[in-house]
Amino acid sequence: MAEHGHGHSTAAWTAVTTLLVAAALIAVGIALDSLVFALIGCGLVAVGLIAGKVLQMAGFGVHHPSHTRGTTAVR
Repeated sequence: MAEHGHGHSTAAWTAVTTLLVAAALIAVGIALDSLVFALIGCGLVAVGLIAGKVLQMAGFGVHHPSHTRGTTAVR
């Protein structure tokens, strides 16, 4: 998939980075028994998913070729 730029886009990096921060906050919230950290992390999950989708729709996602005929990808 690396030949096609799978996941190498602004939309993907934004979503993954936000979701990693959200997961860390949720983990800290569970470890410290802090509802505030856990809820902020849950909110960031929604923000990350929405931001990734909005950026993809705005044209910052991976652009796929219109047809796959003649590609050198291993199947």
